[in-house]
Amino acid sequence: MRILVTGGAGFIGSAFIRYWREQHPDDQLVAYDVLTYAGTMGSLAGVIDDIAFVEADIRDIDAAERAIDEYGIDTVVNFAAESHNSLAILDPGRFFSTNVMGTQTMLEAARRRGVGRFHHISTCEVYGDLALDATYAFNEESPYRPRTPYNASKAGSDHAVRAYSETYELPVTITNCANNYGPYQFPEKVIPLFATRALADQPLPLYASTQNRREWLHVDDHCRAIEAVLLKGRIGETYHVGSGVEASIEEIADAILAALDKPQSLKMIVPDRPGHDRRYLLDTTKIQTELGWQPTIEFAQGIADTVAWYGENKSWWAPLLERSPVVESSWGDGSK
Repeated sequence: MRILVTGGAGFIGSAFIRYWREQHPDDQLVAYDVLTYAGTMGSLAGVIDDIAFVEADIRDIDAAERAIDEYGIDTVVNFAAESHNSLAILDPGRFFSTNVMGTQTMLEAARRRGVGRFHHISTCEVYGDLALDATYAFNEESPYRPRTPYNASKAGSDHAVRAYSETYELPVTITNCANNYGPYQFPEKVIPLFATRALADQPLPLYASTQNRREWLHVDDHCRAIEAVLLKGRIGETYHVGSGVEASIEEIADAILAALDKPQSLKMIVPDRPGHDRRYLLDTTKIQTELGWQPTIEFAQGIADTVAWYGENKSWWAPLLERSPVVESSWGDGSK
């Protein structure tokens, strides 16, 4: 396969490149990334000599078509997205521009150049949220009810993918995933944010709704699921990728503080951001029964290993701290 990985210098995109390179060494990989604040070449340091890299925007149709032609791409895996819910509240336009129009541009480039497969990475958040005491999970037929600009922009991109499948018969698949964690995640997201702040003995900002919870999936398990869909998934289908493991923001903070032997006093309650979703949970029956995928990384061990990685790799994340455009502790102080 000759795979164009959009968002290849981001968290999940770079993890996918590392994984695919190890599992399929004869395939050609092209990382395609515009290198925004959350994209860094440091995430590709171990594989950059074995892949091609194109610095370009997914909203640039000419650049996309050139890359597809130059490298003879037969598969596009579309990770590229603005993904930080808090930033989307401050600057929603950039999310709709990148996530909706960027995806449509890549779809059009793939259609024009006859790409044989377009796989799109989506999120559980397109379905809205669940009550904390809900007894069901979202399945692939659940209605879309996004509640925030980020969620809505990802929902829009999913609709564009399905439209290109139905209208132009572009061979597509979609995966909706749970919250990912693991190495090389930009330190604006909650697990690396808490880990890097705890390492520096700085307060961990917990939203006031401390029992709101998320389903947590290790990024390597996510990459294995995408592999299963690319190799065995049915064209035109959507597959959910989750672990079934839920944890609240307070449980995450407690786990990180315990792993680093830091005091509970580092926890600091801050106002909820607007539109703060309560809970997400995905039903993964379809991918497990059809494709035989299931998560393999136990959550407690995955968190411990991730926190240890941040402790050992300050040279990667420390230069990124000043790039973050959002201060999570200031939602209620009039600055946002």
